[in-house]
Amino acid sequence: MSDTASDDQNVGPATMKAAGQERFGGPEEIHEITLPRPKPGISEILVRVHAAGINPTDWKHRAGQSWFPEPSVPLGWDVSGVVEAVGLGSTLFEPGDEVFGMLPYPHGVGSHAEYVVGPTRAFVRKPEEIDHIQAGALPLAALTAWQALVDTAGVAPGDRVLIHAAAGGVGHLAVQIAKARGAYVIGTASAPKHEFLRGLGADETIDYRETDFAEAVRDVDVVLDTIGGDYQLRSLRTLRPGGILVSTLPRPAKGLREEAERLGVRVKLILVEADHAGMQAIADLAAEGALKATIAGTFPLAEAAKAHEAGETDHTTGKLVIVMDEGTGSGD
Repeated sequence: MSDTASDDQNVGPATMKAAGQERFGGPEEIHEITLPRPKPGISEILVRVHAAGINPTDWKHRAGQSWFPEPSVPLGWDVSGVVEAVGLGSTLFEPGDEVFGMLPYPHGVGSHAEYVVGPTRAFVRKPEEIDHIQAGALPLAALTAWQALVDTAGVAPGDRVLIHAAAGGVGHLAVQIAKARGAYVIGTASAPKHEFLRGLGADETIDYRETDFAEAVRDVDVVLDTIGGDYQLRSLRTLRPGGILVSTLPRPAKGLREEAERLGVRVKLILVEADHAGMQAIADLAAEGALKATIAGTFPLAEAAKAHEAGETDHTTGKLVIVMDEGTGSGD
Protein backbone atom coordinates (compact mmCIF):
# COMPACT_ATOMS: atom_id res chain seq x y z
CA MET A 1 0.00 0.00 0.00
CA SER A 2 1.23 3.48 -0.75
CA ASP A 3 2.02 6.06 1.93
CA THR A 4 -0.77 8.30 0.72
CA ALA A 5 -4.50 7.97 1.18
CA SER A 6 -6.30 5.66 -1.21
CA ASP A 7 -6.58 7.21 -4.66
CA ASP A 8 -10.24 6.29 -4.90
CA GLN A 9 -11.42 7.89 -1.65
CA ASN A 10 -12.99 10.74 -3.61
CA VAL A 11 -14.83 8.34 -5.92
CA GLY A 12 -18.52 7.91 -5.19
CA PRO A 13 -21.35 10.15 -4.03
CA ALA A 14 -20.59 13.50 -2.43
CA THR A 15 -23.46 13.08 0.04
CA MET A 16 -25.05 10.29 2.03
CA LYS A 17 -28.24 9.52 3.93
CA ALA A 18 -28.15 9.28 7.70
CA ALA A 19 -30.50 9.06 10.70
CA GLY A 20 -30.18 12.35 12.56
CA GLN A 21 -31.84 14.77 14.96
CA GLU A 22 -31.76 18.50 15.63
CA ARG A 23 -32.68 18.37 19.31
CA PHE A 24 -32.88 15.97 22.22
CA GLY A 25 -36.21 14.24 22.72
CA GLY A 26 -38.28 11.18 21.88
CA PRO A 27 -37.98 8.79 18.93
CA GLU A 28 -39.93 11.24 16.79
CA GLU A 29 -36.85 13.48 16.73
CA ILE A 30 -35.00 10.91 14.59
CA HIS A 31 -35.45 11.35 10.84
CA GLU A 32 -33.55 10.78 7.62
CA ILE A 33 -31.16 13.57 6.69
CA THR A 34 -28.52 14.21 4.04
CA LEU A 35 -24.90 14.85 5.03
CA PRO A 36 -21.59 15.19 3.18
CA ARG A 37 -19.93 11.81 2.71
CA PRO A 38 -16.90 11.71 5.05
CA LYS A 39 -13.30 11.12 3.97
CA PRO A 40 -10.80 8.96 5.86
CA GLY A 41 -8.03 10.78 7.70
CA ILE A 42 -4.72 9.50 9.01
CA SER A 43 -4.98 5.84 10.13
CA GLU A 44 -8.68 5.76 9.29
CA ILE A 45 -10.88 3.85 6.90
CA LEU A 46 -14.11 4.82 5.16
CA VAL A 47 -16.71 2.06 5.45
CA ARG A 48 -19.81 1.70 3.32
CA VAL A 49 -22.26 0.58 6.00
CA HIS A 50 -24.35 -2.52 5.42
CA ALA A 51 -25.77 -2.92 8.91
CA ALA A 52 -25.47 -1.07 12.21
CA GLY A 53 -26.74 -2.26 15.57
CA ILE A 54 -28.70 -0.01 17.88
CA ASN A 55 -28.12 -0.12 21.64
CA PRO A 56 -29.62 1.44 24.78
CA THR A 57 -26.88 4.07 24.71
CA ASP A 58 -28.29 5.28 21.36
CA TRP A 59 -31.75 6.09 22.68
CA LYS A 60 -30.32 7.49 25.90
CA HIS A 61 -28.13 9.88 23.88
CA ARG A 62 -31.06 10.77 21.66
CA ALA A 63 -33.10 11.69 24.74
CA GLY A 64 -30.36 13.88 26.18
CA GLN A 65 -28.83 11.48 28.74
CA SER A 66 -25.69 12.19 26.83
CA TRP A 67 -21.96 12.73 26.89
CA PHE A 68 -22.59 15.40 24.27
CA PRO A 69 -23.72 18.97 25.01
CA GLU A 70 -25.63 18.96 21.71
CA PRO A 71 -27.36 16.17 19.77
CA SER A 72 -25.00 13.96 17.77
CA VAL A 73 -25.73 13.66 14.05
CA PRO A 74 -25.89 10.77 13.40
CA LEU A 75 -25.86 8.27 16.29
CA GLY A 76 -24.58 4.69 16.18
CA TRP A 77 -21.39 2.87 17.24
CA ASP A 78 -21.90 -0.63 15.81
CA VAL A 79 -20.96 -1.09 12.16
CA SER A 80 -20.53 -3.84 9.60
CA GLY A 81 -19.75 -3.05 6.01
CA VAL A 82 -17.19 -2.84 3.22
CA VAL A 83 -14.06 -0.71 3.13
CA GLU A 84 -14.55 2.04 0.57
CA ALA A 85 -11.25 3.90 1.02
CA VAL A 86 -8.25 3.99 3.36
CA GLY A 87 -6.38 6.92 4.85
CA LEU A 88 -2.71 7.70 5.23
CA GLY A 89 -0.83 5.09 7.24
CA SER A 90 -3.58 2.47 7.22
CA THR A 91 -2.19 -0.95 6.26
CA LEU A 92 -4.64 -3.52 7.67
CA PHE A 93 -7.34 -3.24 5.01
CA GLU A 94 -7.87 -2.55 1.32
CA PRO A 95 -10.96 -1.20 -0.45
CA GLY A 96 -13.42 -4.07 -0.85
CA ASP A 97 -12.59 -5.80 2.44
CA GLU A 98 -15.57 -6.74 4.63
CA VAL A 99 -15.10 -5.47 8.16
CA PHE A 100 -16.99 -4.93 11.40
CA GLY A 101 -16.26 -3.13 14.63
CA MET A 102 -17.24 -0.51 17.18
CA LEU A 103 -16.45 3.16 16.73
CA PRO A 104 -14.60 4.67 19.74
CA TYR A 105 -17.10 5.22 22.52
CA PRO A 106 -18.50 7.74 23.06
CA HIS A 107 -17.09 10.38 20.73
CA GLY A 108 -16.54 8.23 17.64
CA VAL A 109 -20.27 8.04 17.03
CA GLY A 110 -21.88 8.02 13.56
CA SER A 111 -22.64 4.58 12.10
CA HIS A 112 -26.36 5.12 11.48
CA ALA A 113 -25.53 6.36 8.02
CA GLU A 114 -24.65 5.02 4.60
CA TYR A 115 -20.94 5.71 5.19
CA VAL A 116 -18.79 6.14 8.28
CA VAL A 117 -15.14 6.88 9.03
CA GLY A 118 -13.35 5.27 11.95
CA PRO A 119 -9.88 4.30 13.19
CA THR A 120 -8.52 1.34 11.28
CA ARG A 121 -7.85 -0.63 14.44
CA ALA A 122 -11.42 -0.29 15.66
CA PHE A 123 -12.25 -2.88 12.98
CA VAL A 124 -11.46 -6.48 12.15
CA ARG A 125 -12.35 -8.61 9.17
CA LYS A 126 -15.90 -9.90 9.15
CA PRO A 127 -15.90 -13.70 9.33
CA GLU A 128 -17.25 -15.33 6.19
CA GLU A 129 -19.46 -17.49 8.41
CA ILE A 130 -21.72 -14.58 9.42
CA ASP A 131 -23.65 -11.99 7.41
CA HIS A 132 -23.58 -8.22 7.84
CA ILE A 133 -26.74 -8.12 9.95
CA GLN A 134 -25.25 -10.57 12.43
CA ALA A 135 -21.91 -8.73 12.38
CA GLY A 136 -23.59 -5.35 12.77
CA ALA A 137 -25.39 -6.57 15.89
CA LEU A 138 -22.31 -7.79 17.75
CA PRO A 139 -19.64 -5.11 18.37
CA LEU A 140 -20.74 -2.82 21.22
CA ALA A 141 -22.70 -5.41 23.19
CA ALA A 142 -20.18 -8.22 22.68
CA LEU A 143 -17.22 -5.96 23.50
CA THR A 144 -19.00 -4.83 26.65
CA ALA A 145 -19.50 -8.44 27.72
CA TRP A 146 -15.94 -9.44 26.76
CA GLN A 147 -14.30 -6.52 28.53
CA ALA A 148 -16.42 -7.09 31.64
CA LEU A 149 -16.07 -10.86 31.90
CA VAL A 150 -12.66 -11.54 30.39
CA ASP A 151 -10.54 -8.39 30.69
CA THR A 152 -11.94 -7.17 34.02
CA ALA A 153 -13.22 -10.24 35.87
CA GLY A 154 -10.87 -12.82 34.32
CA VAL A 155 -13.57 -15.50 34.07
CA ALA A 156 -11.97 -18.95 34.08
CA PRO A 157 -13.21 -22.54 33.76
CA GLY A 158 -15.40 -23.53 36.69
CA ASP A 159 -16.22 -19.97 37.79
CA ARG A 160 -19.81 -19.30 38.82
CA VAL A 161 -21.12 -16.26 36.96
CA LEU A 162 -24.40 -14.43 37.61
CA ILE A 163 -25.62 -12.36 34.65
CA HIS A 164 -28.47 -9.90 35.09
CA ALA A 165 -30.88 -9.14 32.23
CA ALA A 166 -29.41 -12.22 30.61
CA ALA A 167 -31.77 -12.15 27.62
CA GLY A 168 -30.90 -8.55 26.72
CA GLY A 169 -28.44 -7.25 24.17
CA VAL A 170 -25.35 -7.49 26.37
CA GLY A 171 -26.70 -10.26 28.57
CA HIS A 172 -27.38 -12.91 25.93
CA LEU A 173 -23.91 -12.43 24.47
CA ALA A 174 -22.37 -12.50 27.94
CA VAL A 175 -23.99 -15.88 28.59
CA GLN A 176 -22.31 -17.29 25.49
CA ILE A 177 -18.93 -15.72 26.25
CA ALA A 178 -18.98 -17.01 29.83
CA LYS A 179 -19.89 -20.51 28.61
CA ALA A 180 -17.09 -20.35 26.03
CA ARG A 181 -14.73 -19.63 28.95
CA GLY A 182 -15.93 -22.73 30.78
CA ALA A 183 -18.04 -20.95 33.42
CA TYR A 184 -21.20 -22.08 35.21
CA VAL A 185 -23.81 -19.46 34.27
CA ILE A 186 -26.84 -18.24 36.19
CA GLY A 187 -29.08 -15.76 34.37
CA THR A 188 -31.90 -13.53 35.56
CA ALA A 189 -34.80 -12.90 33.19
CA SER A 190 -38.57 -13.11 33.09
CA ALA A 191 -39.93 -16.66 32.96
CA PRO A 192 -40.91 -16.61 29.24
CA LYS A 193 -37.23 -16.07 28.37
CA HIS A 194 -35.84 -18.98 30.37
CA GLU A 195 -36.03 -21.49 27.53
CA PHE A 196 -34.16 -19.04 25.33
CA LEU A 197 -31.42 -18.72 27.94
CA ARG A 198 -31.12 -22.46 28.37
CA GLY A 199 -30.71 -22.70 24.62
CA LEU A 200 -27.73 -20.36 24.93
CA GLY A 201 -26.18 -22.62 27.54
CA ALA A 202 -27.30 -21.05 30.84
CA ASP A 203 -27.05 -23.59 33.65
CA GLU A 204 -29.61 -21.91 35.92
CA THR A 205 -32.31 -19.30 35.33
CA ILE A 206 -34.04 -17.05 37.86
CA ASP A 207 -37.36 -15.28 37.33
CA TYR A 208 -36.60 -11.88 38.84
CA ARG A 209 -40.34 -11.14 39.06
CA GLU A 210 -40.98 -14.09 41.38
CA THR A 211 -37.65 -14.72 43.10
CA ASP A 212 -35.22 -12.47 44.95
CA PHE A 213 -31.94 -13.42 43.30
CA ALA A 214 -30.04 -12.08 46.33
CA GLU A 215 -31.65 -14.81 48.43
CA ALA A 216 -31.51 -17.57 45.81
CA VAL A 217 -27.88 -17.24 44.71
CA ARG A 218 -24.73 -17.63 46.78
CA ASP A 219 -20.98 -18.01 46.32
CA VAL A 220 -20.66 -16.72 42.77
CA ASP A 221 -17.29 -15.56 41.52
CA VAL A 222 -18.55 -12.88 39.14
CA VAL A 223 -21.70 -10.79 38.77
CA LEU A 224 -22.33 -8.88 35.53
CA ASP A 225 -24.77 -6.03 36.20
CA THR A 226 -26.40 -4.09 33.36
CA ILE A 227 -29.23 -2.63 35.47
CA GLY A 228 -27.61 -0.57 38.21
CA GLY A 229 -29.14 0.98 41.31
CA ASP A 230 -30.36 -1.48 43.91
CA TYR A 231 -29.27 -4.40 41.75
CA GLN A 232 -25.66 -3.47 42.41
CA LEU A 233 -26.06 -3.48 46.19
CA ARG A 234 -28.13 -6.67 46.29
CA SER A 235 -25.69 -8.44 43.98
CA LEU A 236 -22.86 -7.99 46.47
CA ARG A 237 -24.58 -10.51 48.77
CA THR A 238 -24.36 -13.23 46.12
CA LEU A 239 -20.56 -13.04 45.81
CA ARG A 240 -18.07 -15.29 47.55
CA PRO A 241 -15.29 -13.47 49.48
CA GLY A 242 -12.94 -12.00 46.92
CA GLY A 243 -15.57 -12.17 44.17
CA ILE A 244 -16.19 -9.29 41.79
CA LEU A 245 -19.19 -7.26 40.63
CA VAL A 246 -18.70 -5.67 37.22
CA SER A 247 -21.33 -3.11 36.27
CA THR A 248 -21.83 -1.46 32.91
CA LEU A 249 -23.49 1.47 34.67
CA PRO A 250 -20.78 4.08 35.31
CA ARG A 251 -22.34 5.50 38.47
CA PRO A 252 -22.28 3.38 41.64
CA ALA A 253 -25.29 2.98 43.88
CA LYS A 254 -25.03 4.95 47.11
CA GLY A 255 -22.78 3.14 49.56
CA LEU A 256 -21.75 0.47 47.03
CA ARG A 257 -18.01 0.65 47.58
CA GLU A 258 -18.33 0.80 51.35
CA GLU A 259 -20.59 -2.27 51.39
CA ALA A 260 -18.25 -4.13 49.05
CA GLU A 261 -15.33 -3.43 51.37
CA ARG A 262 -17.35 -4.62 54.36
CA LEU A 263 -18.19 -7.89 52.60
CA GLY A 264 -14.69 -8.45 51.25
CA VAL A 265 -15.67 -8.31 47.57
CA ARG A 266 -14.61 -6.13 44.67
CA VAL A 267 -16.48 -3.67 42.43
CA LYS A 268 -15.56 -2.42 38.97
CA LEU A 269 -17.61 0.01 36.84
CA ILE A 270 -16.77 -0.09 33.15
CA LEU A 271 -17.46 1.76 29.93
CA VAL A 272 -16.89 -0.12 26.70
CA GLU A 273 -13.77 0.81 24.72
CA ALA A 274 -12.85 0.35 21.07
CA ASP A 275 -10.59 -2.68 21.10
CA HIS A 276 -8.92 -4.41 18.15
CA ALA A 277 -7.86 -7.48 20.16
CA GLY A 278 -11.29 -7.81 21.75
CA MET A 279 -12.98 -7.52 18.36
CA GLN A 280 -10.73 -10.24 16.97
CA ALA A 281 -11.64 -12.53 19.87
CA ILE A 282 -15.32 -11.85 19.15
CA ALA A 283 -14.79 -12.51 15.44
CA ASP A 284 -13.10 -15.82 16.27
CA LEU A 285 -15.95 -16.93 18.54
CA ALA A 286 -18.52 -15.94 15.89
CA ALA A 287 -16.63 -17.84 13.20
CA GLU A 288 -16.61 -20.93 15.44
CA GLY A 289 -20.35 -20.65 16.05
CA ALA A 290 -19.77 -20.06 19.78
CA LEU A 291 -21.16 -16.51 19.72
CA LYS A 292 -24.30 -15.44 17.89
CA ALA A 293 -26.48 -12.38 18.32
CA THR A 294 -30.21 -13.00 18.44
CA ILE A 295 -31.80 -10.48 16.09
CA ALA A 296 -34.91 -8.98 17.68
CA GLY A 297 -35.71 -6.92 14.58
CA THR A 298 -34.28 -5.10 11.58
CA PHE A 299 -35.22 -1.63 10.32
CA PRO A 300 -34.30 0.33 7.20
CA LEU A 301 -32.41 3.57 7.79
CA ALA A 302 -35.54 5.60 7.01
CA GLU A 303 -37.30 3.87 9.93
CA ALA A 304 -34.59 4.36 12.53
CA ALA A 305 -37.15 6.10 14.78
CA LYS A 306 -39.12 2.84 14.91
CA ALA A 307 -35.98 1.02 16.03
CA HIS A 308 -35.64 3.52 18.90
CA GLU A 309 -39.29 2.97 19.83
CA ALA A 310 -38.87 -0.81 19.86
CA GLY A 311 -35.71 -0.60 21.95
CA GLU A 312 -37.19 1.66 24.57
CA THR A 313 -39.88 -0.90 25.43
CA ASP A 314 -37.13 -2.86 27.26
CA HIS A 315 -38.90 -6.05 26.17
CA THR A 316 -36.75 -7.05 23.22
CA THR A 317 -34.78 -10.28 23.28
CA GLY A 318 -31.38 -9.78 21.68
CA LYS A 319 -30.39 -6.97 19.33
CA LEU A 320 -32.06 -4.48 16.98
CA VAL A 321 -30.26 -3.66 13.73
CA ILE A 322 -30.55 -0.84 11.20
CA VAL A 323 -30.03 -2.13 7.66
CA MET A 324 -29.11 0.13 4.78
CA ASP A 325 -31.40 0.49 1.77
CA GLU A 326 -30.84 -1.67 -1.27
CA GLY A 327 -27.95 -0.17 -3.24
CA THR A 328 -25.81 0.43 -0.16
CA GLY A 329 -25.15 -3.25 0.45
CA SER A 330 -27.66 -4.34 3.05
CA GLY A 331 -27.85 -8.03 2.52
CA ASP A 332 -24.79 -9.81 1.22
